[in-house]
Amino acid sequence: MKRLMCVLAMVAAPVMAQEAVSSGNGAVLRVLDKLNAKVSDVTIVNGTSALEDGMEINLAACRFPNDNPTGEAFAFVTVREAGVPQPVFSGWMVASSPALNPMNHPRYDVWVLRCTTS
Repeated sequence: MKRLMCVLAMVAAPVMAQEAVSSGNGAVLRVLDKLNAKVSDVTIVNGTSALEDGMEINLAACRFPNDNPTGEAFAFVTVREAGVPQPVFSGWMVASSPALNPMNHPRYDVWVLRCTTS
């Protein structure tokens, strides 16, 4: 019986730790050109792409916790160099922890700032 309770507690712990999230209709991302120190913010709607400084940025989704819509956004982003089919990055980026899953590119850096809701 103790063993069963222990297993149930371990299985239920991840479910209880999940936060309620909402989906934004887009995101604001920051692009840094490391070569000339140019910084620009790009607003992208979910399911669309933007071309910024030779980088094609595609936003699949942006989500945020219901209790912290500005600080904890996370977005699924695919980044390609213009004209190159192989992405330099494809995955989730977290606004509050950009180093958690960074884009590794010698010239450009891209990270999510926040979701947009309007």
